[in-house]
Amino acid sequence: MAGFLSLSRWRGPAVAVIRLDGMIAPGGPGRLSDQALAPLLGAAFRRGKPRAVALAINSPGGSPAQSSLIGARIRRLAAEHKLPVHAFVEDLAASGGYWLACAADDIWVDPNSVVGSIGVVSAGFGFDQLIERYGVERRLYTSGARKALLDPFSPERPEDVERLRGFQTQIHQGFIDYVKDRRGDRLADENLFEGDVWIGARAVEKGLADGVAHLVPKMQALYGEKVRFIPYGPRRPLLRRFGLSLMEDAWASAEERALRARYGC
Repeated sequence: MAGFLSLSRWRGPAVAVIRLDGMIAPGGPGRLSDQALAPLLGAAFRRGKPRAVALAINSPGGSPAQSSLIGARIRRLAAEHKLPVHAFVEDLAASGGYWLACAADDIWVDPNSVVGSIGVVSAGFGFDQLIERYGVERRLYTSGARKALLDPFSPERPEDVERLRGFQTQIHQGFIDYVKDRRGDRLADENLFEGDVWIGARAVEKGLADGVAHLVPKMQALYGEKVRFIPYGPRRPLLRRFGLSLMEDAWASAEERALRARYGC
């Protein structure tokens, strides 16, 4: 974002640039959550009387609830301050990352951006045969028949899987409804909601994005050559700046890299 700082000295209309980079999840280092982003988003829409807000997005997704909360906050602020919101996808806006992009009035991509993945996924491990092999006895006591739903140390039960799929279907339908509401008749067809992704101009053809463009030249084209860019992005806590949370940072980084790897990023 350093390149924007020199531009902010110019006189001209202001555009607040909010960087949404990382996995979407509550808490943790480098995570995008509604709680962490609330003050940053509020400041971006209020300070300096901006003419517009631009979202610089690079996210593989994550929590459906946090994606929904952040997207809803962006829409509330846009309505309250009567400001247009533009999304610019860098490497990736997949799953929850695309949910955030849809909070904008228009979406712009790089020719190599990965866009879409409108679906829901749950993953885990089953250790019941492993512990049986080593003679480990699993002791689990619950009050409530479904309290230990999909316990990784117990054999998988078909009724538990069916219940999980029900949860996924409900969340997936909410995602589909949101995208349809935000993108409207720009969507090319109904075959966009099976979790697939598209690259650059192909995403534009599908109606998932509005064009191929980069943030600075596009904003200059819309708001004039003298537009000022005011950058906003999450700050790292003081202790992490000095490397005092290396294990937590390393784990979060590995988790995000694994999620990005699904899309070749």
